[in-house]
Parts: sequence; C-alpha cells; structure tokens
Amino acid sequence: MTTLIYDLGLEALQTWAQNRGQPAYRARQIWEGLYRHLWASPEAFTTLPKRLRTALAEDFTFEAFQPAATLVSADGETHKTLFRLPDGAQIETVRMRYVRRRTLCISTQAGCAMGCAFCATGQMGLRRNLTAGEIVAQVLYYARWLKQRGERVTHIVFMGMGEPFHNYEATLRAIDILNHPQGFALGARRMTISTVGLVPQIRRFTEEKRQVNLAISLHAADDDLRSSLIPVNRKYPLADLLAAVRAYTAATHRRVTFEWALIRGVNDTETQARRLAALLQGMLAHVNLIPLNPTRGFQGEASSRQRARAFCKVLTAAGIPCTVRLRRGIDIQAGCGQLAARESGAPDFVLKSA
Repeated sequence: MTTLIYDLGLEALQTWAQNRGQPAYRARQIWEGLYRHLWASPEAFTTLPKRLRTALAEDFTFEAFQPAATLVSADGETHKTLFRLPDGAQIETVRMRYVRRRTLCISTQAGCAMGCAFCATGQMGLRRNLTAGEIVAQVLYYARWLKQRGERVTHIVFMGMGEPFHNYEATLRAIDILNHPQGFALGARRMTISTVGLVPQIRRFTEEKRQVNLAISLHAADDDLRSSLIPVNRKYPLADLLAAVRAYTAATHRRVTFEWALIRGVNDTETQARRLAALLQGMLAHVNLIPLNPTRGFQGEASSRQRARAFCKVLTAAGIPCTVRLRRGIDIQAGCGQLAARESGAPDFVLKSA
C-alpha cells in the first residue's frame, strides 16, 4: 500500500526529498502545503516542479479515509462525521462550535479495548490502533471545512473513539505534527488528552513534561463503583491513579481536569460528591460534570440539571473548582462511537464524556 503522507514528520519528508535528488527546502514547501495551506492532493502543490508533484502522487496517498455519513445537530453547532478507512474500519470525528472556539473531538483507535460500561466504542472491542497520520487527517478534514468559512481549528480534544494512552506513540506523534511551528502550529495548550487512567502512561507523560492538557475520565469516587463502570480500575485502582495524577501536577504545575458523566442515582449522589471532594483535596484540579447522554443500550439515565448543580455545590463548598457543561449534539448521537455502532448494527451505547 502507498504510504499515507500525514504519517511522515518533516525530517522524514526531507529524507524522501533528498532521495529524490531534491534540495531540503522542497520538503519544507510540502510541509507548509500540507499544514498551512491545507492542500489535499499532489496537484495542489503548484509551488513544486511537475515531476516532483508526480513523485508525490507515486509515493504517497493523501486520502486516509472516506466520509461515510455526516450528521448535523438541529442548532447547527455540532457536526459529526463517520469515516471509513481502507481496511473497512470506522472512526468518528466531531466538530463543536462555541462562541470563541472551534473544537474538534478526535479518535485515536478504531474501537476500544477498555470496555467501559456506558461506552459505545468499548462495546465494539478494539479493531486496531490508528496511525499518527490517520489521527492528523481527521483534523485536516475539518480544518479545510472551517477554512472555507473563514474559520480555523482552535482546540483539539483527544476524547473520541479509543483510549489515547493505549495508542501512546501514535497519539503523541500526531500531536507533535499538529504542534509543529512550521506547519499547523496549534499550541500544545490548546490540545487535551483524555484517559480512563492508564497509570504507566500517565507517569511517562509526566516525565515528558509536555504542555498538552491532561483529562481523567473518573466517573466514580470509590473503587467498587468505578470498577463496575470502568473495568481498567481493577488494574489501576483509584489510589494508584490519583498518586500518578498528583505526581503529574507536582512535576508540571499543570491543572488536571476530571471528567464525570452524571448518571441519575448512580454517581450523582451527595455521598459520591463528598467522596470526590475528599479525594481531590489539595490537588491542582478541576471537575467537569456532564449529564450522561441518553442511549438505547445503557439503562442509566442522565442526571437532572438540579442534581448536577447540587453535586457541583458540594464540590465548590469544599474548594474544588467545578463546571456543569452542556451536552452537545444529543439529537445526532454525538457521543463517540454511537454513529459507528448504529452503522454496524451493534448495540447503541454512549462513550465517556467528550
């Protein structure tokens, strides 16, 4: 198969250009064409000699996938696209429009191995990891769409299908490509990785001292409940997870976001709120509460706004910063994995909050 061009870093492009007898600046022209001008085919690179454009077409593919379905929310603020990869795997990408932000929710795997109880992707199982180029291509797809409207991507959250830290190398390579100052140049602090709590990878991430934001899908404040919702908690229980997070904040001085999908009568109780407040005391942290997205396959229901506010009130009284966020794209099943599950005929579950 032809190499996906977005899998190459700038140095690899420079090596390719040299092997083709081209000066180094040709690689920079290609890099800028890909990530600044957002050109999507060899023919668009009119700054290059024709024979070099021909070489690009011979050696690389510029198509990581084909869009299979796109849904738009009633308010027009959320778009969700299902992409079909050449091997038949499916992934999803979501664009969310806020007042001052244009945020993309990106997938890092086709499927997921974590098996979270309320997770659409987890119920599919893991088909495969995405390459760095397949992750980057999702961003470029919507970056081109936004450019046509005079807008640009302002934030990226790696909260789509899959567990980013289970595909650590490719996810971080994709971030490096998107962060490169001579290319797409999106600031590291405008990107967020969300993990269910893979402790070794959190510790590795800590050692790298990156500026990328870290979010933890927590959803419960005791091991019994969390293990019932998130099976990986049996391997990395709360004590180990929170120790790794505290080490991260101590080393980087960066705030961590804890994501909490509020399920009525399950994890939205005052008891859970007080336990959570006790767990996070003294930590540089923020709690992001999102009522559960309703789905057919998971019996849990979303907490009411009143219960969400009551939960948040307990946290703020204990000095824990807290936000109750609006759910986005409910009418188009914007919870990651829901569209892919529907298209494949699998049960319709909801993924972690995104």
